Amino acid sequence: MQQQNNKFRIFKTLNYHKAIHIPLLQLIIPLFLFAHISAEAQVNDKQLPIIIDADTANEVDDLYAIVRAIVEPKFNILGLTSAQFHTSPLATDSSVYESQRINERILQLMGRKAIPLPLGSNVPLRNSAEPASSPASHFIVEMAHKMPVGQKLNVVVLGPCTNIASAILEDPSIIPKLKLHYLGFWHNVETNMYNKKEFNSGNDPKAVEILLNTIGLDLTIMTATTSQHLVFTKAEVDAHLKNRGGVSDYLINRWETYERWWSKEDPEKKSWIMWDVAIIEALAHPELSKTETFLTPPENTQRLINIHTAIEVENMKTDFWQSLEKI
Repeated sequence: MQQQNNKFRIFKTLNYHKAIHIPLLQLIIPLFLFAHISAEAQVNDKQLPIIIDADTANEVDDLYAIVRAIVEPKFNILGLTSAQFHTSPLATDSSVYESQRINERILQLMGRKAIPLPLGSNVPLRNSAEPASSPASHFIVEMAHKMPVGQKLNVVVLGPCTNIASAILEDPSIIPKLKLHYLGFWHNVETNMYNKKEFNSGNDPKAVEILLNTIGLDLTIMTATTSQHLVFTKAEVDAHLKNRGGVSDYLINRWETYERWWSKEDPEKKSWIMWDVAIIEALAHPELSKTETFLTPPENTQRLINIHTAIEVENMKTDFWQSLEKI
C-alpha cells in the first residue's frame, strides 16, 4: 500500500510538472516565433522592396545586373519580370519568352527559385490609353498595393517601359505607391535636351510618354549618357568569374556567345558597357552617383524628375566584384 501511495505521489508530481511545462511551452513557442518574425520583419523593413523588370535576353549586361541585385543585402527582391525587345535585329517574334527563360535559369543557378517570375508583355503599347496587360503588370499592381503606409515599391526597369506603363494604366491608384528607376534616353545635362532615340526607349515609345506625362510619379532616370562610362573588360570578368561554376560560368558564357549587332569596333568583345549594372549599383550605393533635378522634355507634361548625371565608375566596379564574391 505504501508503495502504491509513493507511486501515486510520483505520478501526481510528474503530472504537476507537465501541467506547468505544457502551458509554459505554449507561451514560449509563440513568443519565440513572434520574435523571429519580428526580427525578419525588421530586416525587410530596412531593405528596399524591389521588382526588377528586364529585357534579359537582349544583351549581356542585364544578366550581370540581375545577379548583382540578387546578392545585395539591402534589397528585398519581390519579383523578376520579363520584358520584350522587339526592335532588336536578333529578336524572335517572342522576345519576352527569351527573357523569361534566362530569368528562370539565373534564379535556378543562384538557388533563388522562390522569387516570383511573372511573364511580361510580348508587344509594346498600341496607344496611350490601353495597357498591354500581362502577369507582370498585374504583379506590379498587386505588390504596390501591399506596400505599408509610407513605403514605396521600387520598380527597376532595365528595358522598355511596357510592363510598368501598363500597370499604371490598369490601376492609376498605384502611382503614389511607386518609385520608378528607369534606364533610358540620351540626355544633355547642360541644355536639358533629351534624345529618345535610345534602344530601351525605342522599344516602347508610347510607354515612355506615359511615364514622363504621369503627374505624381516618382521617376529617376539613369541615362545612357551617364551609364555608358561603366565598362567591364573581358580580362577582368575572366579573372573574377572564369571556371567558378554555376552562375559565374553562365555569365562568362553569355559574354562569349552573344553576337552583338551594334559594334564593329570591338569584334573580339574585349570590353562591354554595363549600362544596367550602373543603375543597380546606384540604387545599392547612392553615394556612388550624382543625381540632379530636371524638367521633363517640352513636349511632355512639365514636371520635375531626377536624372543620374555622373557615376563613380571605379568604385562601382570595385563594389560589383566584391559583391559577386558571395556567389
